[in-house]
Amino acid sequence: MPTLTPGPGLGLKHQLQRTRGFTMIEVLVALAIIAVALAASLRAVGAMATGEADLHRRLLAGWSADNELAQLRLTHTWPDIGSRTFDCTQGNLKLSCTERVTATPNPIFRRVEVSVASPGISGNLAQMVMVVANETSRSL
Repeated sequence: MPTLTPGPGLGLKHQLQRTRGFTMIEVLVALAIIAVALAASLRAVGAMATGEADLHRRLLAGWSADNELAQLRLTHTWPDIGSRTFDCTQGNLKLSCTERVTATPNPIFRRVEVSVASPGISGNLAQMVMVVANETSRSL
């Protein structure tokens, strides 16, 4: 083990105390780095929470559109050409569905489009399209 010899005008005890620990500037720099890292992680968590909420709304809207198209498939009804808007709330999310039925070049088929929107949110959250065949006019 090396021995420490006192420097000019300093005692051995004073030299040992001076070499231990961090300076105040080093501690402040370390705290500033930690603060920046924490701020960045909080921003990332906030963005992730916002993205998750939007994804949840879109999932529920997709279920609403799919439910309406499934109902049309299961009842084997021939939809009238036109448009209608109705409530299709899922859970605690208020949703409004718009069903548009249009003719196709083949008169045996109709195109059904269901768009789902939520009040206060611009644009559609989900949109699904299906082609429906007229089951009653088909020959066997």
